[in-house]
Amino acid sequence: MDDSQNAGRARQRQKARERRRNRQPMVAKKTDAETSPILTTNWREIIYFVNDQLHQHPMAIKVISVPMLLLVVLSVVNLVFGGRVPPNVFIMDQPLGGMPYTDAVERLEYTWTQDTSIRLIVNDRYWIATPTELGLELDKITSVEATNGIGLAGLPFGYWVDPIISVNEDAMRQYFEKLATDIYIAPSNARYEWNEGVVQGILGQDGIQLDVNATIENILQQPLEVLGSDVALITTMITPAVRQPDTYLPLVQEMLITPFEVVAYNPFDDTRVTFTPQPQTIVSWFEAGETGLVIREPQLIDSINALNEDPTSGLPDGAYLNSEDVQSAVQQSITEGSMQALTTMRFYPTIYEVVAGDTGFKISRKTGIPFFLIEEANPDTDLSVLSPGDIINLPSRDVTIPLPVVADKRIIVDLETQSMVAFEDGQVVFSWQISSGIAEAPTSPGIYQILNHEPVAYGSSYTLCGDAGCGQWELNWFMGIYEVVPGLVNGFHGAVLLPNGAYLGGNNVGAPYTLGCVMSQDEQAKQLYDWAELGTIVEIISDEFSPKSDLARRAFDL
Repeated sequence: MDDSQNAGRARQRQKARERRRNRQPMVAKKTDAETSPILTTNWREIIYFVNDQLHQHPMAIKVISVPMLLLVVLSVVNLVFGGRVPPNVFIMDQPLGGMPYTDAVERLEYTWTQDTSIRLIVNDRYWIATPTELGLELDKITSVEATNGIGLAGLPFGYWVDPIISVNEDAMRQYFEKLATDIYIAPSNARYEWNEGVVQGILGQDGIQLDVNATIENILQQPLEVLGSDVALITTMITPAVRQPDTYLPLVQEMLITPFEVVAYNPFDDTRVTFTPQPQTIVSWFEAGETGLVIREPQLIDSINALNEDPTSGLPDGAYLNSEDVQSAVQQSITEGSMQALTTMRFYPTIYEVVAGDTGFKISRKTGIPFFLIEEANPDTDLSVLSPGDIINLPSRDVTIPLPVVADKRIIVDLETQSMVAFEDGQVVFSWQISSGIAEAPTSPGIYQILNHEPVAYGSSYTLCGDAGCGQWELNWFMGIYEVVPGLVNGFHGAVLLPNGAYLGGNNVGAPYTLGCVMSQDEQAKQLYDWAELGTIVEIISDEFSPKSDLARRAFDL
């Protein structure tokens, strides 16, 4: 090709460049992309201009090409990404490059609340928590704004920006203190198992608990590291009080040679039901303590619950064993070296169907439950207006025997014969005449117990009230047995010093004479006072409340 041809083609290229410079842009409907700074600015003209200059002055390439290109690139980036996240930028592994800040903020918010979780690990157990639950708070706006100025640093391999977070230490502490209860495993002392007819000792096991302070301190040092990852919580080991089972193994073996018994006493009818647990059951109840065998509460509770649900257990209708009562009784028997644990039956609330002639007062005397307690159990019922077939709620009979029961002593009061008989181990100890309440203030029949001892008690009545106030009498050797109303107690007593100075002694026994108490001659009242322990059962019988125990039937026939 000759020089004239080269010159001609150069002129053609020059004219084409001039036509491009003079060409007018086409008008079209704008899209979202076309409204961005990169298209609204005539950046193409900048590139054409630079290109033309480089062709016209080829020697200038060596001097200005690199700075000029950098200037052009920075200008383009600034125009394109103003108000947007730079390209190929990631926060919390979310590709936010090119997004407007508002969209990037929304994406981070969703990721933080919906897609980010933290797995908290303790050995082979784990719990899933959200950042918010742990008191970690994301500053999503500042996190996105932190991408400003990155430019094209994300090209081609990506640029990761750490989220900006803060820590609410109080919220974190509350979370871990609550979680600590789930993590906690109590240490177990050495225990025993029944295996093919042989008692075997099992070594005690360590427990575990969460070290809340150390765990929080560990997270505070690197809070970003926990996001979307596994966090091993810091725990401490709890050693058992007794690891070796050998010390008490002979005692457990002895329980199987001499069968251990649980005796349930019914204070209302003075009967007993004896349970002899299977060897494997007895063995499971105990573990080695620092000073002796102690109860394994969960295992004993399971056994008692199964017994209560067994219709062939021998417990009377409405009766059950309270696991706390049984645990106390078993522990006491083991401490004392006894192979028999005595506990007291408990009773569920019941209902009563009204019959003709019933009133609230009569129901009280028939059931042996003080009237005010029946009122409390039926707050929406007018007990003065009853019809046959009405259903009345009765509280548990346990309300009349609130103290631990003394099972080998029982006092029988017969309102019809105005007599009293005291038994110990089934034998008569005392027997004499008494005076009970008059018709206007009768003594209530029922099953009660000795509630207190007062050498001298004080009483009064509205009948002793006048213009000068209410008179008061003194009662010797008083022992309360039941509340008539809250705060007013009827009981046993001896001689009474009346407000007028007169002395009411033993000449009045043998007929109703008191305002509800049971009065004995003073010397006899002192004997009863010294003999009757707190918790001794008192059975008061009448024509309305028939004898419930064999001892009461015996006393009734005396």
